[in-house]
Amino acid sequence: MAEFRTAEKVATALEALGIEVHRGVGGTGVVGVLRNGSGNRAIGLRADMDALPMDELTDLPFRSTVKGAMHACGHDGHTTMLLGAAKYLAETRNFDGIVHFIFQPGEEGCGGALAMLEDGLFERFPCDAIYGMHNRPNFPLGEFAIRSGAFMAGGAFFDITITGKGAHGARPEASIDPVLAACHVTAALQSIVSRNLSPRDVAVISVTKVVGGEAYNIIPETAVISGTARFFSRDVGKQIREGLKRVAEGVAAGFGASASVDYRLIFAPTINAPEHTEALAAAAAELVGEDKVARDKPPAMASEDFSFMLERVPGAYINFGIGDGAEVHNPRYQFNDEAIPYGAALYARVVEKGLPGA
Repeated sequence: MAEFRTAEKVATALEALGIEVHRGVGGTGVVGVLRNGSGNRAIGLRADMDALPMDELTDLPFRSTVKGAMHACGHDGHTTMLLGAAKYLAETRNFDGIVHFIFQPGEEGCGGALAMLEDGLFERFPCDAIYGMHNRPNFPLGEFAIRSGAFMAGGAFFDITITGKGAHGARPEASIDPVLAACHVTAALQSIVSRNLSPRDVAVISVTKVVGGEAYNIIPETAVISGTARFFSRDVGKQIREGLKRVAEGVAAGFGASASVDYRLIFAPTINAPEHTEALAAAAAELVGEDKVARDKPPAMASEDFSFMLERVPGAYINFGIGDGAEVHNPRYQFNDEAIPYGAALYARVVEKGLPGA
């Protein structure tokens, strides 16, 4: 949510194309509006533009110069592609209606989509459909992958605080050991997926951090368990939230400790609407050929906050290949600039097909 320089560069580039620009939407978000003809139907095109809190380890001449910030997910490439589509559409105007170019901040778990929505994104810029895309390393350049329905998982972060009674490490009988309770809670949490959810519901609960104590000879007062949950429906996410609370409180009580759960929905499941999935896939097939568009990509357990926009407006989200290389969120990741024409062309083509001119 600190994309001040990037947002201004985007806004300036849009203005140079003669596109109406709205700054500060949801903080650092930018929306460009392009109208043509007499049509009132509108299509939204969305690109994320934030970086990740990590140091870049590439030797590229244009590597990040900001310590602790790296475009390790290719959002700079996504932004460039949407600007390319804006340039093309502003010049050719081969559509009848309205295009909203949505440049979103804070996708990486910071609530950028919700911030734009809470700032009246679709009230101020109504859309009949909305489309987005994301690069995929180690998938052939010039190829696309999509599916109707659940495309990416919803995601939540959780912190479980176990409170016991501190004591000397040599006198455990005087304590209520929160670390021991936390270890048992961590193991028991896996029963939520294996025993509380239907085998037909795909979900993951991962404990990624357990913190308790600062010294070798002190049994601490508290321990904290942190992690993430992933799921493909809001209902399953609710079951997981209830299960975390039930298991944590129950197991902790068995050790004489107490537990409190902080569960935060960060991403809704990304659900592609059938009609718009077909529209996006068909546009991609026109560009690269039907054999280079996979229409039944397996759902991914990763998450994307474009999902919140899809809950408000029907649309679809697609992956595009950037060829071999380091995976996203890796300090050696590199966006392949050769993918830019494919993404820009797809954004433009889905507009031309969705808002056909007279």
